[in-house]
Amino acid sequence: MHNFDRIINREGTDSYKLDLRDAYFGTNDVLPLWVADMDFAAPKEVQEALAQRVDHDIYGYTIRKDDFSNAITSWLSRMHSWQVGNETIEFTPGVLPAIVVAIHEFTNPEDKIIIQTPVYPPFYSIVTDNDRVLLKNNLVETDGYYNIDFENLEELAQDPKTKMFVFSNPHNPVGRAWKRDELARIVKICSDNDVMIVSDEIHSDLCLFGNKHIVLANEFPEYAHQIITCMAPSKTFNIAGFSTAYAVITDKKVRTQFHKRLVGLQMHMGNLFGGVALEAAYNNGDAWLKEMKAYLEENILMVDAFIKEHMPEVGFVVPEATYLLWFNFKAWGLPQSKLKKAMIEIGKVGLNDGVSFGAEGKGYQRMNIASPKFMVEEGLNRILKVRNEVYKK
Repeated sequence: MHNFDRIINREGTDSYKLDLRDAYFGTNDVLPLWVADMDFAAPKEVQEALAQRVDHDIYGYTIRKDDFSNAITSWLSRMHSWQVGNETIEFTPGVLPAIVVAIHEFTNPEDKIIIQTPVYPPFYSIVTDNDRVLLKNNLVETDGYYNIDFENLEELAQDPKTKMFVFSNPHNPVGRAWKRDELARIVKICSDNDVMIVSDEIHSDLCLFGNKHIVLANEFPEYAHQIITCMAPSKTFNIAGFSTAYAVITDKKVRTQFHKRLVGLQMHMGNLFGGVALEAAYNNGDAWLKEMKAYLEENILMVDAFIKEHMPEVGFVVPEATYLLWFNFKAWGLPQSKLKKAMIEIGKVGLNDGVSFGAEGKGYQRMNIASPKFMVEEGLNRILKVRNEVYKK
């Protein structure tokens, strides 16, 4: 059994989550429940594999042999029933870099790219910073549950300048694990309008409460020539610091183009320890992941019960996937700036501000619950303190 209750001191480790508190919140005196990494130790198998490689003393340029791709294809087969060959795997130094490679290879400046908001903040900048035009297909929220506005998606896709759809699957931050009928409509709309889909499936291993992840390219192989799948072990095993991800591209022509651009941008080399960590995690991490997901479910149910008992006016729906919770605080009646300020100054709790995910996040905050129960409970009590001071029934 793995001990996910253990509190690990991350001070002095150059942790983004801790060391950027002052820049993001204006103070270091907040409980950090924001950045999407875990406060859990990585699997022992990963730690041991890394330690063994460190002992060699030389850390020179490294090639990725078949062991790297074998670990990925085996994982995809076991976890997602997706049978792909080693030749379909392209290493990338992260999911976002993979998306940027696709943007540069398959679109041109001033072309239009669709995202679904509210969404992971870098989805905005990877489009606009690369001189493409951002199109927002706003998700439709009903009682905290989000669905896709397919009429609007089709309208946006029909624009001849629209060349790509960057898809969050499962979705961050609303926690949807998209269903087959939804995915079928997406691929039909994009296929009919010659729009490439870049599917960010970094949270694919983190479906919860019996929900299943559906790999878009696996479920609809007839559209493989229009789908690039981006994955990584980083969210799954808390090894994001190794900047190791991959794209799965089953269409040879698309893969050849992607690879050429990847090499042209000098993004294909990778790093020694990222490969070691990926192989160890994918080959030996099944048991750890199963226990970790059960722990996440316990944390989420604890949050759900706490909200229902102590602050039922806060909107919250148990997510289908991810360890990121999306809270609706609109009932408190605070402007966004005052909501954020209250969380920091009264509650001393560090959450992601909802508007960082787009204007559609107004009134919301995102909380990361991939932490020991004590920390999650402490975070909830700090939010309750804010509620008791600002909420007028």
